This record gives sequence, C-alpha cells and structure tokens, in this order.
Amino acid sequence: MKKSFFLFSLCFSLLSSPLVAAELVPIPTELKVDDEKVQLGKKLFLDPILSKDKTFSCMSCHNLLHNGADTTAYTKGIDGQQGLFNVPTVYNSVYNFRQFWDGRAKSLKEQALNPIINPVEMGNSMPVVLKDLKESKVYPALFEALYEDGITAENLAEVLAEFEKILITPNSPFDKYLKGDLKALNSHEIEGYRLFKAKGCISCHNGVNIGGNLYNKFGIYKDAKSEELGRYNTTHKEEDKYVFKVPSLRNIALTAPYMHDGRAKTLEEAVNIMTQYQLGHPMDKDSLQRIVDFLKTLTGELPTIVKDMHVPPQ
Repeated sequence: MKKSFFLFSLCFSLLSSPLVAAELVPIPTELKVDDEKVQLGKKLFLDPILSKDKTFSCMSCHNLLHNGADTTAYTKGIDGQQGLFNVPTVYNSVYNFRQFWDGRAKSLKEQALNPIINPVEMGNSMPVVLKDLKESKVYPALFEALYEDGITAENLAEVLAEFEKILITPNSPFDKYLKGDLKALNSHEIEGYRLFKAKGCISCHNGVNIGGNLYNKFGIYKDAKSEELGRYNTTHKEEDKYVFKVPSLRNIALTAPYMHDGRAKTLEEAVNIMTQYQLGHPMDKDSLQRIVDFLKTLTGELPTIVKDMHVPPQ
C-alpha cells in the first residue's frame, strides 16, 4: 500500500511539472485510413443486423450525431437489460491506450466485436452474426471486394475499427489555442487551464486525448464507494480493485453523465468529485468554475463522415 501511494505521488509530482504540463498537443486534423473499409465499417456501425433481435446497432449506444455516447448513466441493451458501465464516447477513442473502462481490450479492433456478443448489449453470437451477414443481399459483395476470404469475424472487426478510427474531433477552441491562436480562449478559460495544471488535474488527464492513456484508482484520498471493481475483474489482483482507465476529456461538456457509473450529472459535480477523491483538496467555487469553463473549450468538430450521415430508422 505504501509502495502504491509512493508511486502515485511520484507520478503526480512528475506530471504536474511545467515540462509535462506543456505536452498537451492538438488532435490531428486527419488520420490515414482505408476509405473503402471506413465506408463498410460505417454501414455496419449503423445496421441493427449485428444484434440478436435486429433492433440495436452500434449507433444505438454511441450517438454520433451528438456525443458519440449516451445521455443516461447506464444504457439499456437487448431485452431491456442494463449495462454495467456508463457508455464511453467512441469519439477520439483511437487515441486511448486501452478500450473500455476496465481496459480489457488493447485496441479498437479487439474492442469492436465485444458489444455485439455481450449478452446485455447486442446479445448476439459470432456464428449467427456471420451467418446473417453472409445471407444478406449486400454484405457478401462488399466484403469480397476488400478481402479474399470475404466475411469473417477478423474482417468484421477490422472494418468496424477502421470506421471508429476516423471518428476524431479536431479544431476545438483549446486546440486552436495550442496552435497559437491566443484569442481562441477568453480570460476565464485561460485561467481555468492554468488551474487545471496547477491543481494537478493534468497528472491524469494529459496527452493528445487529455486522458485515456493510463489507469488510476477511483478514490485515492476518499472512498468512492464504487460497486464496480474495474480492472480487478480482468486481472483478479487485489491492487486492481477500483482501478479504471482514465477517460479522455475531449468533448467532455457533451458527455454527461460522468464517471464509470454515471454518478455525476454535471461538469461542476464531476470536477468537485475529482477534487475530493483524486486530488485530496476541494476547490473554492470560483476555481472550480474556471476549470469547468476550460473543459468546455475541449469540444471539437464532428468529422465530415458524420456530418453527412444518413441514419436509417431502427
């Protein structure tokens, strides 16, 4: 326990330094992708054919026209079942070092099929999914145009991941500020950015995704009373209890409710929880509000492929 606390303190100290604090970088405006695979992945992302009862698509839980996530603490899946985690946004997930709150998937491709076969989400099985796709009127030809072996689980995961890869949201006001446009943020937002660094928020929320690149225990200085055990469910190591992937703060103003269990309904409440549980020193009202002002500058632009999206009825 002492060793873990020492490592956390060392990490906190290093990441709070001016050197590391300066390493926040803008999201790139584009990524190299295979356009044909992206288009097929998009079609499948929107198609409820992947779910057991043909009523749920990936889009059902990841609303690309809004925040890439949901607006409820726990999304309901097939047969009205409730998920175990607050749905994370799919936007900018390509920059996460792991996928899912508990980090059980190492890549977008490894993540892609999990919701499809999860019994409380889309509730399907891979043999049924592949059978349905092979019997459809459109998918065999689309897959055969890209792959010699046509429709396989591997190829399905690849095209879904290729589409998700392109779901980045660049050109937020903060990105413009980082690129040198000092008028992109007002004085309150700049002060919020200063406090974000000075108070230690940047110790966990750093890098291109302003988060999503490390694990941390939820409840460092105060018991967070989480019913979900996080990484422990995968590793079964005692030290991994209540350890979760730190979420990205990109588009955070749009992705309420917050935390893995959706316990915080507003940004103000979320920041207040973090100051108590993770930083150990509650902030005054003005400082908290300035940080919220800064967080609102992290909302980027929807990708063109989403702006032009036609969503089929489900």
